[in-house]
Amino acid sequence: MELKQFTYELPRSLIASYPSEDRTQARLMVVDRGGGTFSHTHFSSLGDFLCPGDLLVLNDSRVLPARLTGKKESGGKVEVLLLEPFPKWKSLWIALVNASKRPKVGSRLLFADGVYAQVIGDMGGGRYGLKFCHPGDFMDLLGDLGEPPLPPYISQSRDTAPLDKERYQTVYACRPGSIAAPTAGFHFTPGQLDELAARGVEKAFLTLHVGLGTFQPVRQETVEQHRMEGERYALAAEAAGKIEQAKREGRRVIAVGTTTTRALEWIAQRKGGVKADDGIARLFIYPGYRFRVIDGLLTNFHLPASTPLLLVSAFAGLELVERAYRETIRLEYRFYSYGDAMLIL
Repeated sequence: MELKQFTYELPRSLIASYPSEDRTQARLMVVDRGGGTFSHTHFSSLGDFLCPGDLLVLNDSRVLPARLTGKKESGGKVEVLLLEPFPKWKSLWIALVNASKRPKVGSRLLFADGVYAQVIGDMGGGRYGLKFCHPGDFMDLLGDLGEPPLPPYISQSRDTAPLDKERYQTVYACRPGSIAAPTAGFHFTPGQLDELAARGVEKAFLTLHVGLGTFQPVRQETVEQHRMEGERYALAAEAAGKIEQAKREGRRVIAVGTTTTRALEWIAQRKGGVKADDGIARLFIYPGYRFRVIDGLLTNFHLPASTPLLLVSAFAGLELVERAYRETIRLEYRFYSYGDAMLIL
């Protein structure tokens, strides 16, 4: 399958630089896979398309303020994106380091008085092992010094704003570890989740810490040659039981986001069903994949030739997704992380 099949042209004016003023007022396109039809509403009306007994599965990972700006000992500017900590060592991190010249192993990167990182290893591809030296708890310090790691198509158009600390998170995010948000959940508010529960719509949570794997571009001309980078996930026994019960009873399991989808489908492949599990997910979903768990998908609109777009095309069908994207561009929907939403049933 050729990558060029998953490209499209998007007017830059449709890339959302800021979130909607009210989370639930984002627009919502509803795609009916069976009939190949579309309808248009707002996210506040999501419950009109769900049924009592439907189960929403949401990713509760919380985005770290993982972007740090500092300087090298020589004085040159340096930008650090924390990727993940070394197991059991809270002050040792794998990070991407962006500087005019590659930092030397053994050198220091300076961030604030008494706060610096020593470069302990060059891992290639712009990745380094960093040992942070700091007073107090590192996560508290990160909350003061770090900024939300906004995607390049936002950060290149504007500076990080105070609202990003709140809005570049879902309202149910509680397990820190992501370097990018599971954006399909951005549109929910606590009030709307309560309203859906009152209608009989159930929910379950899993955790997948969004890393470079989700946003690593597909560079090969042939889709099948791409390899996903692993991302950490966990599914507790109670949530797994809810999902398994819904499947047994023929109720719809609706994944909120492509990250949730990949975690569920990876677990089902590994375990022969949805069971409690944790580890590193490496599943690459593209057209031809047979879904084992999900019956519906709530998602945002994705970058051309990206792995999330290939996953959506696998679930809804490439031709239907192409038509849907043409329609949303014609109707001037807002695209990408802070953009509008699509519900596929």
